[in-house]
Amino acid sequence: MSVFERHTLPNGLRVLTAPMPNAQSVSCFLMLAAGSRYETRETNGIAHFAEHMFFKGTERRPTARDIAGEVDSIGGEFNAFTGKEYTGYYVRCAAEHRDTALDVLVDMIRNSKFDPEEIEREKGVIVEEMNMYFDTPRDFVDGVYEELLYGDQPLGWEVIGRKETVRSATRDTFMDYIERWYTPERLVVGVGGRIDGDLMPRLEMLLGDLEREGGERPEPARPPAQNGSLVKVHSKDSDQAHLCLGVPSYPLSHPDRYALQLLATVLGGGMSSRLFTEVRERRGLAYYVFGINHSYTDAGSLYSQAGVDITRIDEAVSTIVGEIKRIAEEPVPSDELEKARNFAKGRFVLQLESPHGMINFGLRREILEDGAVEPTQVLAGIDAVTGDDVQRVAQDVIGKNGLRLALIGPFDDADRFEQLLV
Repeated sequence: MSVFERHTLPNGLRVLTAPMPNAQSVSCFLMLAAGSRYETRETNGIAHFAEHMFFKGTERRPTARDIAGEVDSIGGEFNAFTGKEYTGYYVRCAAEHRDTALDVLVDMIRNSKFDPEEIEREKGVIVEEMNMYFDTPRDFVDGVYEELLYGDQPLGWEVIGRKETVRSATRDTFMDYIERWYTPERLVVGVGGRIDGDLMPRLEMLLGDLEREGGERPEPARPPAQNGSLVKVHSKDSDQAHLCLGVPSYPLSHPDRYALQLLATVLGGGMSSRLFTEVRERRGLAYYVFGINHSYTDAGSLYSQAGVDITRIDEAVSTIVGEIKRIAEEPVPSDELEKARNFAKGRFVLQLESPHGMINFGLRREILEDGAVEPTQVLAGIDAVTGDDVQRVAQDVIGKNGLRLALIGPFDDADRFEQLLV
C-alpha cells in the first residue's frame, strides 16, 4: 500500500498527500522548486529574504502580527526554510484546523504586500542573521567548503546572500524573482496526517485559478575545478578549528545513491563510526565529528566535518584523511556494513514517524526528482547494497577525486594544509 497519494488540480497544480488516519495533527506545506541557485550574482540572498517577507502581511492579514496571531489562535506552529534548490512554507496544527492553515499559507504566497518600508526594516534583521551565521563557525564552515568546491556559481554562493545585495534589494527585486520562479509548475502542495475527504475541493477553491506558465530551469552546475586550490582557509581568531574535508560525489538520483549513503554511514554516521571512534574516542581531537554525503540534483560531495583542537590541527586533518583513504583501499567488513545498513534504515524510519517528517520527505523527492519515492523503495534500495558496491563506489568517488579541505580558525597558510591531503 502506498504511503503517498498524488493528485492534480484541473489547472495542473500538483498535490501530494500522506494520509495517517491515526494522527491527531496535520502538516500543510507549500514547497517550491526555487532557492538560492536560481539567483544571479546581483540578487544573491533574495530567495531567503523573500521567505522572510512572505510572513510580513497580506491585504487580508495586514501585519506579521495578524498572520502569527491567526496561527497562534489554532495552536499551530509555522515556519519556512530556504535551501539552494527548494523553499518550503508550512503550518502544523490539530487536524480540525487544516482549512485555516491552508488559507493562511496560500494567502501569504499569493497576496503578500512586500511593503517597501517593511523591506527596509527587515534588511536589518537579515544582516543580523548574517552576523550570527558568520560568527558561528560550525555553521559557516559548510559555506566555505561549498565555495571551495563549486566556486563562483550559485551552488558556491551562500544561501543567506551578501550584505551588499541584501541592502540594495528593492520591491522590484522581489517581484522579478517571484514572478520568474514562484510559478504553478514549480509548486507542490503537501498535506500529511489526518486528512478529511474534502481536501481537493478546498485546494481547488484556493489555488484552482492559478494559470500555468512555461517552466524555466536554472543553469546546470559546473563541475568542481580540477586544477584549482584544494584548500580554503577562512582566518578567524578562535579557540577551536572547524573543518570540512571531502571529495566530489554523485547527484541525487545517481544509481549508486544508496551505496554512497552506506559509505558515508560507515565513515561517519553515529557514535560508533570510524571517524567518531578514531578522531574523538581514541585521539581526543574533537568534540564533534561526522561524515555525510550531501547531493544536489546535478552535483554532490562526500565529506567529514569536525571541530578540532587548534594546537593539533595537523594531526586531526591527517587522521581524517587516513580514514577516508582507508575506506577506499580496504573492503568494509560484512558485520560493519550490516551495522551501517541498520543504522541508515533506522534513522530513516525515525524521520518518518510524524506527519511532518513524512510529507517533508515526500515533497523533497517530488520537487527535486519529479516524483515522491515510497519509503519501502528506499529501504529496499539500502537492503540491496553489497560490500562490493560500497568498495566500488569508494574507489570511484575517493580514488578518482582529490581531497578538498575548508578550514576556519587562526590560520593563514593554505599551502601547509595541502601537504596533508596527499
